[in-house]
Amino acid sequence: MGHSAAEKLRRFYKIFSGEDRVLVLINADPDAIASAMAVKRLLWRKVAGVTISNVNVISRPDNAAMLRLLGVAITHVDNIESSRFSKFVIVDSQPDHHDLFSAFSFNAVIDHHPDTGIKADFRDIRPDYGATASILTEYLRSARIKPSIKLATGLLYAIKTDTNSFARQTIMEDIRAFQFLFKHSNTHLTRKIECADLRFDYLKYFRNALSNLQLRRGRIYVHLGPVVTPDVCVLLADFFMRVNPVKWSIVSGIHDNKLIIIIRNDGVRKNAGKVAKNAFSADGSAGGHRSMARAELPLETFSDFIDVDDTKVVRKWIISKIEPRPKKKGRKSGETKEGQS
Repeated sequence: MGHSAAEKLRRFYKIFSGEDRVLVLINADPDAIASAMAVKRLLWRKVAGVTISNVNVISRPDNAAMLRLLGVAITHVDNIESSRFSKFVIVDSQPDHHDLFSAFSFNAVIDHHPDTGIKADFRDIRPDYGATASILTEYLRSARIKPSIKLATGLLYAIKTDTNSFARQTIMEDIRAFQFLFKHSNTHLTRKIECADLRFDYLKYFRNALSNLQLRRGRIYVHLGPVVTPDVCVLLADFFMRVNPVKWSIVSGIHDNKLIIIIRNDGVRKNAGKVAKNAFSADGSAGGHRSMARAELPLETFSDFIDVDDTKVVRKWIISKIEPRPKKKGRKSGETKEGQS
């Protein structure tokens, strides 16, 4: 912080040359996709080329619809030859957020998640912002670039998604970015992305969740067992937050030999990121924002003492980590239990 958007943009441009081939790495979701689109537009005609690459499998209907409707070209990291690129940028993530990021040395990091201390030639990490798209919108405005309809729509949808229509963590800069983008976006296109059809094969997870959920003092806990993608956990965690009187939604599943735990809350005097970190950081990666967080735990860290194939056992373990029982104080000498003498 401490620098104007124009100064940050100047420092960002300074690390590139006209001969550079740039790879933008993302863990694809609406904010990451839109932010990568913005980086590509900012570097247009300033570098030799920009390629966007995702480390995750894109299976959520809204993500797939966003790529299709906005015409975003994207290549999975498994199909990337890193030697073809001279500069590497990561947006809406930091290197320790995904194992596949560790293969790259990043020249620029732009993100709104809590700072993990990554070193790079250029860093712009603002945890107080509701979306990375808001930061990139400031860059576009400083560069005096009028975003295309598709770029503006993508950035607007990203801000709307990551702030849950400003119900989650939001600052005035997010609102200003949204207002600017609204003038250049297409609301019909935004609606088509929002209304992307739910995949039929996901319905079985909803049935599973409704049959096996546990509600405790306003907190819904669901463990799905094996899932085809962690996005299923995200969809269900968001879905349960729409149910009265749910104040917390904790949905987990097993994917790629990891236990994925998605945490959501209503944002009222709560901190999901702190809960995730306190409960699970000792067993894997965990963190997030006040109203949304995520943990990814390798199964081998706890499979020796937990039956990972028993959904009720796993759910009970997650509850015990999030709601640890206070240790009972020992009785003083001469004290007796009630009814004893």
